[in-house]
Amino acid sequence: MLKWNGHTHTPYCRHGSPADAADYLEQAIRLGFDRYTFSEHPPLPQGWVDNEPLMRELAMDLQELPSYMDYVEGLKRSYAGKIEVTVGLELDYLPGRTDFADELIAPYADRLEDLLVSVHYLPGKGGMRCLDFTPADFREGILEYYGSMERVVEEYYDHVEQALEWAAYLPVRKRLGHVQLIEKFRDALPPIDDSQMNERLTRIKPKLLASGMGLDVNTAGLRVGTCGKAYVPVWFLQDCLAFGIECVYGSDAHKPEDAGAGWDWFEKAIGQ
Repeated sequence: MLKWNGHTHTPYCRHGSPADAADYLEQAIRLGFDRYTFSEHPPLPQGWVDNEPLMRELAMDLQELPSYMDYVEGLKRSYAGKIEVTVGLELDYLPGRTDFADELIAPYADRLEDLLVSVHYLPGKGGMRCLDFTPADFREGILEYYGSMERVVEEYYDHVEQALEWAAYLPVRKRLGHVQLIEKFRDALPPIDDSQMNERLTRIKPKLLASGMGLDVNTAGLRVGTCGKAYVPVWFLQDCLAFGIECVYGSDAHKPEDAGAGWDWFEKAIGQ
């Protein structure tokens, strides 16, 4: 099995480590990885969330995208023969503004090798809200807006399904990012009904297959105090594998020491 970390970040991430991306690669090489994907958060539309300090943390500025691409391509060249580096982005599904994302990546269509398509935002109080910012912000801006966790979960998975329909046409290798990010703050919020979650995940499997997308087996939730589990349940991972959906481990590392975090969980979950 190819040892591949398919979801990681760089110093271009405003809410991560300023460490050089080479430090992530050195850690990955020590851990025996064969392939390493950098998938940074690309720019967002101006004023996407109505919180200027938060906006500055969420993604790189528009003028930084060309230098990010050059930066990762430089690493790809300098580490050739040591580890395969692939050039990627974690592209947000932007309800009502998919045109922005389409135009953003169009100039790089022949340079991008991987896209992680993720749902980080839901309509909420005052406009778009970031669902993985803080438990207090989730409660005030999203839970109070929808009135119950059941309605929030329905809205989240509706957006995931819309993201799959949109991303099916993106001309690059792609995966659905952290399919259970909605559980990041599960221990700090009202409980989610497991049967509801399982029903929505079951609906997603054929849509994943039809879209030609793989699955980001994201282990970051194991490192989150209010979650404590991967953002993909084992049964869903195993069902996706049985469906022939490509399932790629992703540490979602925002600092070098996490470049292989959760790999043991992944190996056990896929029965290796």
